[in-house]
Parts: sequence; C-alpha cells; structure tokens
Amino acid sequence: MPALSNDWEVALRQEFAKEYYRRLYDTVVKEYATRVIYPPSGDIFNALHLTPLEEVKVVILGQDPYINEGEAHGLCFSVQPGIKIPPSLQNIYKELQSDLGCTIPNNGYLIKWAKQGVLLLNTVLTVRAHESFSHRGIGWEQFTDAIIKKVAEQKRPVVFLLWGAAAQKKAEMITYPEHLILKAPHPSPLSASKGFFGCRHFSKTNEFLKSHGLEEIDWQIEDVISEQ
Repeated sequence: MPALSNDWEVALRQEFAKEYYRRLYDTVVKEYATRVIYPPSGDIFNALHLTPLEEVKVVILGQDPYINEGEAHGLCFSVQPGIKIPPSLQNIYKELQSDLGCTIPNNGYLIKWAKQGVLLLNTVLTVRAHESFSHRGIGWEQFTDAIIKKVAEQKRPVVFLLWGAAAQKKAEMITYPEHLILKAPHPSPLSASKGFFGCRHFSKTNEFLKSHGLEEIDWQIEDVISEQ
C-alpha cells in the first residue's frame, strides 16, 4: 500500500503501528498478489493524498469501491474519465442541478472536489473485482473510523454529509459543536426519492462555509473534452 506524505501520515501514525493495521496490511498485500482488487494499489489512499487533513472542509462518506474494471480510483462516488457515470452519482448530479443549477457533466471524475477540501472517503478502501463488500470486516472500518475521528477532532468548522444509514451511524463520533452534520437517504436509485432529492445539502454546505468565512465549494464538474 502506498505511503502517505502529507499531514495524514502524522495524524495516523499511531494507527499504522497497531496490531489490527498490521493484519489489515498483510491481508491487503496478499489479496493484491493473488486476486484482482480495486482500486489499483497506488490509488488506495487517494482521498487522503488529495485532501490533506488541514484542508478538509467537507466530508462525504461512501461504502466500498466500485467493483468493475477502470471505475474505482480511491475517491468515493467518483470514477475515471471515460467511465459511465454510476447511478448514485447520476442522482447526486441531479440534486446539484436542482439545488445549485449545476449542469450535469459528461463524466464522474470528482477530483475537483477533493482538491477543494472535500474528503471523499469510502469506509472500506479496497474490494475484490465484481464482489461488493468482499473486504468488509478485514480492518478497513477501524482505520477509516480513525480518519473520521481525526477530522471530527479539528477545532474548526467542518461539514459532514452523511447519506444513508451506514454513514449516519458515524455521527456519534462527531461531537465538536462547531461542525455541521447533514443527513439524508443514500443517493442510490433505491432510496434517492425518499429524501435525498430535495435535501439541498450542497447549498446548505456552502451557506455554512460562507457564514464561517471559508471559501465555498465550486461543485460544478466540467465536461471532459474527448480527443478526436
């Protein structure tokens, strides 16, 4: 697994030394050596590489990576350019269009959000090809809980967007009163119509950031221009 080179390395140093993480590390290394695992090993920590702890303004939690070739690249809900936009992200774009008037782009590449301080964190960071939740319970949840706690410990306002029951369970870790916790059903086709559509989380996030003197997130993802 790739090393961290920014402030997350210091923040998580104690986790790397714990017994559960050593077991997790050994398991993941063996899995990559013997099976097809997503995302590519160099992308496992992309959410942390792209969004240093000191720059986190918003946290969005996913579950585990996409299970098909070429999709997952270490950011929850995001896919590489050229990959069909997954249904949950299509619904996120629909809510952005309704909430902020954003146009729906031709790609699902969310790196722009990550570079603005949106931590796009899956609670499980690896998965076997075509086997959803196959790396659930091997230790990732303990590690990503530690990440969430580190953000929650920051004595500055952060927005937590908790979509779906699994993400909402993490709210108990977020006790600093200056943080904003916004909850809604998951944006998947099974539940988006039950309250994700119309939640206005994106405008509420920007209103909160602005009220605390912080730069708002530019949520518009631009079209990728294909080379002819």
